[in-house]
Amino acid sequence: MPDLHTPSTSRIVTVGTRQLWLTELGSGPPVLMLHGGGPGASGLSNYARNVEALAQHFRVLVPDMPGYGRSSKDIQAADPFGDIASSMSALLDVLDIPRAHVVGNSLGGAVALRLALEQPERVDRLVLMGPGGIGMAEGNPTPGLLRLLTYYAGEGPTYEKLSSFIQQDLVYDASSISEDMLRERFASSVDPAVVANPPLRLPKDPEAFKRMDFLLNPHLSSFDHPTLILWGLEDRVNPSSAGPALQARLPAADLFLFSRTGHWVQWERADEFNASVSAFLRAGHLARSGT
Repeated sequence: MPDLHTPSTSRIVTVGTRQLWLTELGSGPPVLMLHGGGPGASGLSNYARNVEALAQHFRVLVPDMPGYGRSSKDIQAADPFGDIASSMSALLDVLDIPRAHVVGNSLGGAVALRLALEQPERVDRLVLMGPGGIGMAEGNPTPGLLRLLTYYAGEGPTYEKLSSFIQQDLVYDASSISEDMLRERFASSVDPAVVANPPLRLPKDPEAFKRMDFLLNPHLSSFDHPTLILWGLEDRVNPSSAGPALQARLPAADLFLFSRTGHWVQWERADEFNASVSAFLRAGHLARSGT
């Protein structure tokens, strides 16, 4: 886990029947940061290079989503986007936060978008990085996404499969990935509760990808909240070609494409990510204050 220099608190929050691990730091308008769905993922490990920069202006909320990290593992495999979105809405209820900015990477991006479409009153501004569920109706997952969805299949999880996925599929330049990170993620991925109920897996129903495709959601064009879409051009999990299609369907979306960058924009391009996301989120509050 990252060694934070900014004061933070971490605790278990009871949300319905689930126990969710939550880290908070900073003060100001709330920002809910939702991590990706790769094996061994967790909130702080996903946003290690971002939370302290954003905490200078915001109350940053970083949960381990259901199925991951130190949170409950009872994920509903038939509809992971909707199940986790409902849990994140309930988390905001428990924290007495009626409305928050939401930042989501990969699976977290799909969850953020599902929450925004189903409960737009809960979401202020929306930031999506290589979100899942965009253009999935064709039913042909990328090799990177296929490796993610089949990590627990066949021989089951191995360190070799984990390290290959992270170094080849998540980033453009693997030199930024340490051995300690790989070991930590592998250990998390083989938690017996996760192995018994993997949060993401390759669906058996050929129509599942179609049901999960946000581009077919009729509510997409009515979500007019300011949205920032960030995508690495070398994303091998969720292809960047889906970015313009998503932007075209959202009435108030900006799209930034990053060269020589993979699935982890927030990691590989941390400085640009922190600056652009902070400016984007602050713009809404400055506009409302008239400054």
